[in-house]
Amino acid sequence: MEIPAKMRAAVYRGRHRVHVEQMPVPKLEPGELLIRVRVCGVCGTDLKKIQYDLLEPPRIFGHETAGDIAAVGEGVTDWRLGERVVVHHHVPCGDCFYCKRRQYAHCEVYRRVGVTAGFEPAGGGFAEFVRVMDWIVPRGVVRIPDDVSYEAASFIEPVNTVLKGLETARPEAGETALILGQGPIGLLFTQAAGLVDLTVYASDLLPDRAELSRRWGARECWDPRRSDLTKAVREATSGRGADLVIVTVPNATVIPIALECVRPGGRVLLFAQTRMQDRLPLDLGQICVQEKTLLGSYSADIDLQAKAAALVFSGQMQVEPLITHRLPLMQIREALEIAGRPRQGSLKVVIRP
Repeated sequence: MEIPAKMRAAVYRGRHRVHVEQMPVPKLEPGELLIRVRVCGVCGTDLKKIQYDLLEPPRIFGHETAGDIAAVGEGVTDWRLGERVVVHHHVPCGDCFYCKRRQYAHCEVYRRVGVTAGFEPAGGGFAEFVRVMDWIVPRGVVRIPDDVSYEAASFIEPVNTVLKGLETARPEAGETALILGQGPIGLLFTQAAGLVDLTVYASDLLPDRAELSRRWGARECWDPRRSDLTKAVREATSGRGADLVIVTVPNATVIPIALECVRPGGRVLLFAQTRMQDRLPLDLGQICVQEKTLLGSYSADIDLQAKAAALVFSGQMQVEPLITHRLPLMQIREALEIAGRPRQGSLKVVIRP
């Protein structure tokens, strides 16, 4: 593969602005890889960083990245030019206080983004080429089987985060789970919950998402504007409430509803509340007197990488049907607008640089 001197990249310039610009193709250091990006999914965390100006510009976002190895740095022996791969942008050190407790998201090395298309590393998948740094290469790069598409492979990281969320929630076979929100992540949770023998109920505002939710295993998917969600869940669970409620929508106002829907002694998992300083009054008596547990799960787990890849590559987790929009890099602003404003007929948006 001939590598050009310049490439196109979608650069975040602050104040919610993203522009496609000409950039130098990243240069490699020893131990690194250069990937020609074929597909990068648009993730909700990237949307928040852009919409709320959470990080200093300039940055090139995008971390659900699949592509081909375009160049191999000095000293790399396990990878070859042209291999099809998916790349994880976070890999922990494996030896610190947090790693020894398997709390990888708090490891200082893990928190360093190790994939970049330029500027301060931020994933870089919204570009034609990305540089994979040396500590990511040994454990953060996964080969894509010949019969698996780039698009499917790009879901390994989000599937990993869902598996981690479920592990955090400590589900037991036969329990009832209510999943609030049936966007791409909510639908992945619906599928994954079924794989561990949970009885799944769900909610969403959009009819096509509710239909897909039922098709993929939810007993029912209610529209909270038309149903009393708390009443419906209790009627479905002999008056108790769900054993587990998973919140996959970023709207914090649904958290009190989640606490109402979970039974005494049950768990509520927050998955989409990824902005610091978000605040909300809560009925603390529900947590103390009713012993309801409020949990959080953030990012992926390196120990679940192989399991996530196996579920995607085998087709046990259906991921490609989630893709509703495939857009070129030059239409990045349209892609971000579609992904950031859920509507009938929209689910996962992917960029094809």
